[in-house]
Amino acid sequence: MTLFRAFLTEQTDPDGFYSVLAEDSVRQVAQHTPLNGRTIVDVGGGPGYFSDAFRAAGATYLGIDPDVGELTARGEAGENMVRGSGTKLPVRTASVDVCYSSNVLEHVSEPEVMLAEMCRVAKPGGTIFASFTPWYSPWGGHETAPWHFLGGHYARRRYLEKNGKEPKNKFGESLFAFSAGAAIRWGKAAPYADLQEVYPRYHPSWAQWIAHVPGIREVASWNLVMVLRKRQ
Repeated sequence: MTLFRAFLTEQTDPDGFYSVLAEDSVRQVAQHTPLNGRTIVDVGGGPGYFSDAFRAAGATYLGIDPDVGELTARGEAGENMVRGSGTKLPVRTASVDVCYSSNVLEHVSEPEVMLAEMCRVAKPGGTIFASFTPWYSPWGGHETAPWHFLGGHYARRRYLEKNGKEPKNKFGESLFAFSAGAAIRWGKAAPYADLQEVYPRYHPSWAQWIAHVPGIREVASWNLVMVLRKRQ
């Protein structure tokens, strides 16, 4: 419930939302792999909330984000934050212990390419942790929801007409329709890694089954997590 409430204030209170999300991210990733002494690359690291949390857990952290505005949202970009594309990561192949991404895939026009890049840079035996908002979830259209159910372009036009400005997340430019099913299919056929787990990020443990039911997972997951292990 804490995560859910924080998610609803992403744009009005980004400090509060991302700080809570970063702390929870460390907890979740640590369930799949140790963090102390490990090297982690965060694809879409933004202004550094995740940097603070992962370094506090003992990890060596590098954040990558293509948007200068995101990198400097809290002032100057941090020393451990660099500008780069998620679909062409400026990181050597098989060089990091953990490759992590939170709420980024739906903002990339080629999410499968980004996932492949995340797998590429992970060491053999390394962990790839990616979470995103499926398009048909209640928040799939982000601030244009729930009108995205009638189409992304319609939802974008409606937001502009109602608010006199474009939404932060512009469908077709910085927001794309990526489904849970498409992500899972890619994970099962990943070229460098094996899919280990899939689950809805904001749900209690008893509701994990949702991610494994086609159709239901698209609208009920809210946010989907995929965990992969790089092949040896």
